[in-house]
Amino acid sequence: MILAIETSCDDTCAAVLDGDELLASVVSSQDSFHARYGGVVPEVASRHHLELINPVIGEAVSRSGTRLERMESIAVTTSPGLIGALLVGVATAKSIAAALECMLIPVNHLEGHIAANYLGPEPLEPPFICLIASGGHTSLVHVLSYDEYRVLGSTLDDAAGEALDKGARLLGLGYPGGAELDRLAAEGDRGFTRFPVGLDKPGNLDFSFSGVKTALYYYLRDAGKRNIELHRADIAASYQSAVVDALVSKLMAAAAQSGCGIVCLSGGVSANSELRRRLRSACEERGYRSRVPSPELCTDNAAMIASAARYKTALEFPDYLNLGAVAASGFAA
Repeated sequence: MILAIETSCDDTCAAVLDGDELLASVVSSQDSFHARYGGVVPEVASRHHLELINPVIGEAVSRSGTRLERMESIAVTTSPGLIGALLVGVATAKSIAAALECMLIPVNHLEGHIAANYLGPEPLEPPFICLIASGGHTSLVHVLSYDEYRVLGSTLDDAAGEALDKGARLLGLGYPGGAELDRLAAEGDRGFTRFPVGLDKPGNLDFSFSGVKTALYYYLRDAGKRNIELHRADIAASYQSAVVDALVSKLMAAAAQSGCGIVCLSGGVSANSELRRRLRSACEERGYRSRVPSPELCTDNAAMIASAARYKTALEFPDYLNLGAVAASGFAA
């Protein structure tokens, strides 16, 4: 039985996993605190984690119908993420593990997103191609086994989620931007105008989203207030379509190049309705098998950390007492 803790960004999360059965998953969002700033403020996130971490863990254990003393190991996100936020989770996990005299399992946040696909009524098994798309990360990964990965491509500048959030801000939408953009785009025509797709060359599996953000900025600058008011939904749909085009086309290319016809999504952007629809359509055309986690497993959560922890090396007391956190991105951290 695993108690997992996730505090890599602005959501305070805890979950209890018993073997393959998810007993409880609790996520406390800080969106209302960060909305006034238009984005996550690291120091604010860390302070709220300190306030929320114990109540969230208590709620997860309560919902699981078991007791904290029954936990056999504690799993925690140690990288990548906001360093202050990560340290809150790591310090809490070490304290609980030491008090219970149980093992501690450090987990990489990106591996957690992949492992979300191992949960649910139809868990996916490796090998498969996974697109990790979130506010801080965009990568194409060939998952060879439960603990072996080959990165096929990554963003060279901005993450897909950041591009969607910044696009929403340029269009004057609310927070969180990606979700607001998705809702508005559903009312528009994605063929209204065309925005560039970065690194759109055969064989290139890397991403670039800085260009499409710049293109939207200049389009809005020159379009005129009246035109923007009339076609805000159409502009949103066209912009979102360019980001989704890059994600889906490179995911399909990665599947073709690797010879692996099983693809999946992970990360917060996976909740985007246009991305999910376009992925299904592209896979149907090519005869590929696709899987997308439920929306609550796409955004940051501790259930995915618990899922990944099953395939990671556990540390025994006192080996984990000097465990730290690493902010750097990637699987090597």
